[in-house]
Amino acid sequence: MIDFEVNRERCTRCGSCSKDCPSRIIVMDDEGFPSIAADKEPSCLRCEHCLAICPAGAISILGFRPENSLALKGGFPDPKQLETLIRGRRSVRRYLPDNLDPELLQKLLDVASCAPTGMNSHQVRFTVLDDRAKVLRLNQEVMEGLARLDREGALLASKGYYGRFVRIWEKHRVDLIFRDAPHLLIASAPKSVSTPKEDCMIALSFFELFAQTQGIGTLWNGLASWAIDQLLPEIRRSLGIADDHMFGYAMTFGKPAVHYARTVQHHPANAYRP
Repeated sequence: MIDFEVNRERCTRCGSCSKDCPSRIIVMDDEGFPSIAADKEPSCLRCEHCLAICPAGAISILGFRPENSLALKGGFPDPKQLETLIRGRRSVRRYLPDNLDPELLQKLLDVASCAPTGMNSHQVRFTVLDDRAKVLRLNQEVMEGLARLDREGALLASKGYYGRFVRIWEKHRVDLIFRDAPHLLIASAPKSVSTPKEDCMIALSFFELFAQTQGIGTLWNGLASWAIDQLLPEIRRSLGIADDHMFGYAMTFGKPAVHYARTVQHHPANAYRP
């Protein structure tokens, strides 16, 4: 059941929902109101285009009602603000030790979960370390695991630098993998969906951009990703990442201990126009 409802007092019978439905399952009935036949409901993509496009706010679906949505008119940042947000993104490797407020952390995740996914599957799973103490424990586990691999000569030549990271940690307690970040986010998705890796990367991109608007720093953490997913699969399992999930990527984040004053500069886009 997709729970498609039309408020007939609000509906202007404009037909916008029918015209915009990707599955073409919304039709106008004999009275000119939109409807979906029961046998067509399985073809619904659950995209909510009908709820979003209705100018009168007359359509509810999947248990979601238009009055609980955000109005788009006047709500977008202007182009210059968005350009500055994108160009001003920096990889943050210096963090304050403070945990984020739980409500803010949940807000970041809720917004990131709105990211588009292949076939509208929306099956990206966020594994979140929501307390600095948890990241510290994970760091200790990772360092011990990497130290064991280094002693056994089990580190691939291409990953030999992890041995150096371990020695720096053991001697100086300098964390070159998690960077003393108070939080860690891992995106994974079932291997059975159409685009699991892409879905994860898009979701993390949405998370990062919204985090910036809240003054939160982020780091696309390849070192943590490879250590957990490739070198120490036992840690992947201890984090609860299912075997049938593709590991998308890991991102460290938290309140930054550094603030940048301006955007950097790049050469024009490398674009080919055949």
